[in-house]
Amino acid sequence: MKSTRTPRYQKLLKRLKAVRRDNGITQEELARRLGKPQSFVSKYENGERRLDVAEYLEIASALGINVDPLLRNQRS
Repeated sequence: MKSTRTPRYQKLLKRLKAVRRDNGITQEELARRLGKPQSFVSKYENGERRLDVAEYLEIASALGINVDPLLRNQRS
């Protein structure tokens, strides 16, 4: 199992959480946008659950984050 504790991954989680908070979006609202339970957001933000690339892209989209075009084109 890959660690959710690497500095690089922790930095990613902090960025996602900061964007959510800076935009006044609650965990509940983000979860609703994603069609997931609030616990999903809580667990990835706290490092209890590792995100895969598809989930990252969904979260980024729900938060209005412009991701690298290479990744964005892989969603379909």
